[in-house]
Amino acid sequence: MKNEYSDKDFIYSMRPEEKIRNQETIDTITKILNDGAEKISVIMRHSDRFFHKDTSMEAFMGLTEKGKDFAMKLGTQLPENPKPRFFSSHFGRCIETAYLIDKGYIKAHGIFNGHNAQALELSPFYITDIHKAIDLVRDLGNINFLRTWFDNKISEDIMLNPKTAAETIADFMIKQMQALGKGEIALCVSHDWNLFPLKEYKLGLPHEDYGTVGYLESVIIFEKEGKNYIVNYQKDPCSL
Repeated sequence: MKNEYSDKDFIYSMRPEEKIRNQETIDTITKILNDGAEKISVIMRHSDRFFHKDTSMEAFMGLTEKGKDFAMKLGTQLPENPKPRFFSSHFGRCIETAYLIDKGYIKAHGIFNGHNAQALELSPFYITDIHKAIDLVRDLGNINFLRTWFDNKISEDIMLNPKTAAETIADFMIKQMQALGKGEIALCVSHDWNLFPLKEYKLGLPHEDYGTVGYLESVIIFEKEGKNYIVNYQKDPCSL
């Protein structure tokens, strides 16, 4: 069957080139484990992905070869303990990222921990009108669109309230953390738009000052001595 799309349809730079933050994620996990974290829930952006000129193809874009390599690498860098439990958005690039991190972990440690579970809270659940949202991103650019959303200047007929989105995502992460067994860590693969609200409202890291969310960048919620904290590589732990 002839491919409907040519190589010219696929592009790599709808946005400026983005960093891959796998090492920052591993370093942050390692640090909070060494500091005595008892339970950990990680939400991270998927790995490096393809873009397409046709925005209706957005949900179907998978990982680049570089993205596959870095997802696998992150899995090999995970410590043997705590053992990962995987969750992801239903988008293919998130499922693919979770799968490859899992394969990397298995390669390094020879341990299988069960299959990835998909979760609505890790998907773009906050988009109520995808066509109008895409039109706004096209008109404003991704950075200005996010600020317009965070300033509550987008109708909830298009995007849910961003603070509500942040609370929903944080609550999901806490619930996954609380459900963990001894010696487990929740690894949740999601989208940059799911991490931006957490950085804005929970960590006080506006994207205009601290940059875009890189591939495999994470925000981490953890429990220590009965209290919950949130952290990422750009900021020390904050109480939740």
